[in-house]
Order: sequence, then C-alpha cells, then structure tokens
Amino acid sequence: MKVLVFGKTGQVARALIAAGPVHGLEITALWRDAADLSDPAACAAVIAETDADAVINAAAWTAVDAAETEEAAAHVINADAPRAMAMACAQRGLPFVHISTDYVFDGADGPAWSPDDPTGPLGAYGRTKLAGEQGVIAAGGIYAILRTAWVFDEDGKNFVTTMLRLSETRDSPNVVGDQIGGPTPAAAIADACLTIAKAFVAGQGTRGVYHFSGYPDVSWAEFARAIFATAGRDVKVRDITTADYPTPAARPANSRLDCTSLEAVFGITRPDWRAALANMLSSATPSNRNAS
Repeated sequence: MKVLVFGKTGQVARALIAAGPVHGLEITALWRDAADLSDPAACAAVIAETDADAVINAAAWTAVDAAETEEAAAHVINADAPRAMAMACAQRGLPFVHISTDYVFDGADGPAWSPDDPTGPLGAYGRTKLAGEQGVIAAGGIYAILRTAWVFDEDGKNFVTTMLRLSETRDSPNVVGDQIGGPTPAAAIADACLTIAKAFVAGQGTRGVYHFSGYPDVSWAEFARAIFATAGRDVKVRDITTADYPTPAARPANSRLDCTSLEAVFGITRPDWRAALANMLSSATPSNRNAS
C-alpha cells in the first residue's frame, strides 16, 4: 500500500516517514518544491497523477501568532489547499486524512471537547483550520479529520524542546498553569493517521471528524515539571496565569479532547505521553539533550 503525504520536515510528517516501514507501507512525502500549499491547484494536480492508495495532509500554517496579521496567507494554506486536496481525492475515490486542531473551539472551561461540539475559534489560526475542515467535509469523499493538540517530538519546535533549552540558562522559568490539554507525541499521531488510512483502503471505518490527544490531561506548568523531572534537571517551575503571558493570538484555556469515537471506530487509544517522553529523552544523545 502506498501513501502520499503532504509535508516532509514537520513533526508529524517526519514521524509518518519513520512509521511507514513499521506499518508495511510505502510513504512518499512531499516538500514545497513538489507541492506548495500556497498553490492549492498544484497540490490537487499531484493527487490527480499519484499512484498512491491514500493521501495524508500533515502540512499546515502553524504560526499561531503570525496568523493574526497574515490571515489571508494562512487561509490559503490551512483552508484552500486542504479543500483542493480533498476534492482531488474525492474525484479519484482516494481516502484522505487531514490533521486539524483544538483551536477550532473557543477553549471555554468545561468537559473535554467532543467532535460534534459547536466550534468557535478565538483567532485567525483557528478560523483558517476550521475553514479547512469545512472544505474537506464539503468535498464529499472518504475522509477523516483528526483534531489533535500539544504536539511534541525530540527535534521540532515544540514545548518539550523549548523547555529543555530554557533549562540550560534558567532554573525557575514561569510557565502558564491555567491552560489544560493532552500532550501528544508526533509518532502517535502518525500511527493513528496510518491506521485510519489502512482501514479506509480496506473498506473499513467511517468518515468524519475525530479527536486524538495524549493522556493524562495536564496544565503547561505540570507538563514542564514532568519534562524536567524526566530529563533529570533541577528546575523549579513557577505557575503563572494566561493573563501574565499575553500573546498576539488568544490561547484556549481548555484543550482537552474526547477521543472515545476514534477508539470505537478505529480501535485507536490515547497514548500515555509520559511513556513517550521518557522514551524520547532516554534515547536522545547527550549532544542532542544539550542542544535542545
């Protein structure tokens, strides 16, 4: 089975490339020179000519703050391109897996968000990602939209690598303690996407919107403490509020995701991020840890 992946250097794209052989799949990952998401028609043209059995979109505009002033550019990449991909897949009957985000919700305090809960993005990034979801659904093909949150791996620009880097020069960083979510290993997202794609190719599964995040749910401050403890670093985290750390784009206070439908339909369970973090840090070389 062959899988075409949009994205090559992002956290999930790299994980998809690594996971392909484990799943017995041939992965073709595309970078901008082969498929520029700022040119949706070019992305659709690639799908029209591919011999792949399924398509995964692991590329996106992820600069949340920059989207506030560059929403039009973010919209092309996060909304127009996925819609064009989904339409091209629908025309050929190819399953399409698209990665989205908890930012489509308003982050209000309450229970974990279910896939069918009302959306209400707080900012431009969330609006563009929601528009992308709507385009994928409207295309009418075989699709799965996988909303996730708090993605991390050992190499990307993410919370884990940022905290490790800060710990090299600071012994008591301030970290937001009133935003809650489930840290999610990029490798687990890749496995979920490939599992869904294989199920669709086999004529199984149900198209729709699904949620996927790691457990247990924690605050950013609690996640930071776990990172330092796992890495063996003597760092004391000081909790602050969201109001103490203003950013151009508003962040959701509640990023918890109800993942029960994904398990019911595809048998995919929430990964324990603590185990993934421990494995990640134990396998990192000393030079990698110092560079983080």
